[in-house]
Amino acid sequence: MSERVALFCGSARRRIYCAPFEPGPNAHKSPSHLAGVAELVDAPDSKSGFFGSGGSIPPLGTILDMACTMKYCSNCGGNISYLIPIGDNRQRAVCDDCGVVHYRNPLLVVGCVAESDGKILLCKRSIEPRYGYWTVPAGFMELGETLAAGAARETLEEALAPIAIGHQLASVDMVDAGQVHIFFTGTLTGGYGVGEESLDTRLFSEDEIPWDELAFPSGRFALQKYFEDHGQDNGVHFQEIRSKRLKLKN
Repeated sequence: MSERVALFCGSARRRIYCAPFEPGPNAHKSPSHLAGVAELVDAPDSKSGFFGSGGSIPPLGTILDMACTMKYCSNCGGNISYLIPIGDNRQRAVCDDCGVVHYRNPLLVVGCVAESDGKILLCKRSIEPRYGYWTVPAGFMELGETLAAGAARETLEEALAPIAIGHQLASVDMVDAGQVHIFFTGTLTGGYGVGEESLDTRLFSEDEIPWDELAFPSGRFALQKYFEDHGQDNGVHFQEIRSKRLKLKN
């Protein structure tokens, strides 16, 4: 093992950073099992296929299984071995042929708690996972944009709503999903509508929020903190969410 590490992971090794993309052992399980897992695994993104444009969602069940799942090198097509590179402290996917080290790192999700006349904009999802559930506009960050710009883009895509970004509200570590969810406040600067990934969009006062029909725990946390702060900037609220803290839902 040590000889292979030295061969493939010396000072001249190349690095490729990527998200997990091979379905893990849970990927074959029934939809009823995966419905609850979706709360942890899948962010409220606008893209539905992992091989689509940047920031797409891996298949259901993928990221929960943090075991070795990558089989072939995306650089040359060679076989992958899981080794601890020299100077590293954990196993990485290393190509047996070209020596490329493939790093898997957390994905960033950005969203916005957008307000208009004291009410909050929510979208009813028209895509899986969590079809028909409500969420604040949010999705995976794209290359070439800032956190705030990503949150504004997602709001425009999902609710056709231009906004003025306010302050950073919440940061949620979805540890077992390999994601970090960042939420901002915002104010609508125009009208709103129904985007391609939404069945409906509405403005809700605090007592009208459909708490039992919210799609994702991170969005729930952001909404709760927004109302606790009465919309004021009281700093960034942090939460860590792991699988054992989530309830499976059908």
